[in-house]
Amino acid sequence: MLEIRRLRMLTRIGALLAGVLALIVIVFAPHVAAQGCAMCYQNAAASGAQGREALRHGILILLFPTVSLFVGIFGLIYTRRNVSR
Repeated sequence: MLEIRRLRMLTRIGALLAGVLALIVIVFAPHVAAQGCAMCYQNAAASGAQGREALRHGILILLFPTVSLFVGIFGLIYTRRNVSR
């Protein structure tokens, strides 16, 4: 019984570490997240400092629901992985 609890705790810690690692990659490698479309780049460069800042905030705001849905679905899959039918 104690070993099962310990194993569950270790898997939760592993999942938490994987989430933190994914968050670090997203935060510290923003150039990897975009493809760098030439037209988008030209529009952003021509919009000035305030426009670029608005685009950065918009991208982060739109990223939040996507990541939360992704984490939620995989969290549901993870919690129900051993449920017999």
